[in-house]
Amino acid sequence: MLGSLRESAESHAIDVCANNLRDLLMAAPAGDYATMGLDPGLRTGTKAVIVDGTGKLLTQSTIFPHAPQKQWDQSLKKLATMCEQYKVKLVSIGNGTASRETDQLVSELEKQHPKLGLRRIIVSEAGASVYSASRLAAEEFPDLDVTYRGSVSIARRLQDPLAELVKIEPKAIGVGQYQHDIDPKRLSEALSAVVEDAVASVGVDLNTASAALLAHVPGVGPAIAQSIVAHREKNGPFKSRKELLKVARLGPKVYE
Repeated sequence: MLGSLRESAESHAIDVCANNLRDLLMAAPAGDYATMGLDPGLRTGTKAVIVDGTGKLLTQSTIFPHAPQKQWDQSLKKLATMCEQYKVKLVSIGNGTASRETDQLVSELEKQHPKLGLRRIIVSEAGASVYSASRLAAEEFPDLDVTYRGSVSIARRLQDPLAELVKIEPKAIGVGQYQHDIDPKRLSEALSAVVEDAVASVGVDLNTASAALLAHVPGVGPAIAQSIVAHREKNGPFKSRKELLKVARLGPKVYE
């Protein structure tokens, strides 16, 4: 009796986690605008980065607007200069410590510099620290400080939530209250299926998708995803789908 009740509860909990993950992945992308990512902090400062419309890192800096340094005016000036230089349109603010204070900072920036035409949005930073310390982030940004990698993730997950969140282990995104009490194998299989369904539903841009995103396309997998990216970097953007047949290890069956 207890066993069947636990199994029923576990199945329901897995469904809740899967639905929460699907909602996160299928959130509407903000689009390919230059975006500033802010990872708020107090003593260690707020980490600011700017990525272009494709998610490429352009610049990074640390500001100290909050206690104990309280460099409010200097921080406003710094952010305004960065936004003006790189024509930033969106500001993505992580929802962690000092998020509300950082939101006030950007609100004042909008009032002081209306010509910048900024739009600020608070996003969940769940899993950003996991990504920043991951092998994937180290390969992508070998020379970038770990603290800035999280800000890059915060900026990109506003631009395109699906493309960024697939880089993070689903369980690290915090998709359910009881996820750590569920059978890890069953949960992992269910969440992996949700990621694959989401990618298959939306599709990917062959010329901008990362290897992590391409790996979730049904039938592709990590090895072929790496081959596609390597071919793209060597030969430039794909001009047609048929060019995929030139990719190493991608045969007619996978192409189909």
